[in-house]
Amino acid sequence: MKLYNLLESEVFYIIDDLLEDRVDICTCDKCRMDIAALTLNNLEPRYVVTEKGSLYAKLDTLDYQFDVDVVKEVTKAIAKVANNPRHK
Repeated sequence: MKLYNLLESEVFYIIDDLLEDRVDICTCDKCRMDIAALTLNNLEPRYVVTEKGSLYAKLDTLDYQFDVDVVKEVTKAIAKVANNPRHK
């Protein structure tokens, strides 16, 4: 069995979606990982262990407010990393 935070895949999907058309922000792996870490640290984790738990938790991601909360946190993290990248 493996412990997994369902938000990880959702956060990376939203990061990729929001950065897709942005030429003003670095999209290197280091910046993407920083954005993901900041986002995940500001959201309540949704850990699952079993396949059944994964299905129930994924149903929660269909909630509109859930999507709004994740997009809001990703947007804040993008701004923070864009203003303070860990590289030149």
